[in-house]
Amino acid sequence: MPAPWCWPAAPTMPATPEAARRRRLTFARGRRAELLAALALIAKGYRPLAWRVSVGGGEIDLIVRRGSVVAFVEVKARPTLDEASVAIDARKRRLFSRAVRAWIARSPWSAGLTLRADAVFVAPGRWPRHVVSAFELDA
Repeated sequence: MPAPWCWPAAPTMPATPEAARRRRLTFARGRRAELLAALALIAKGYRPLAWRVSVGGGEIDLIVRRGSVVAFVEVKARPTLDEASVAIDARKRRLFSRAVRAWIARSPWSAGLTLRADAVFVAPGRWPRHVVSAFELDA
């Protein structure tokens, strides 16, 4: 039996103005990182298909295509590229894979294409690092 409908929970508000400011800065940093990642991928010949896709309980930062390859891209911004490269943990990979499966189910045109999970790591003052097939997509 489905749960009865109810109003969605109110968004949680940060406890202090400082926490709210930090949250806004983090959000803006993430948006800039995604833009830099997209520009770097465009320079490599990829064509953006979608940005910030939220489906299936997970989120895909970028979906890009080059030829017969569709790459689902996780973007991580950290103070250094090394810190960014270790920021994709098992939980994030699981949620990412769930979102990819949901996207594929809604995009039957992608059936004959090569699908992979890439990552782009962004750090201040550095060109974004694109890692092809950064991790396996869970079946």
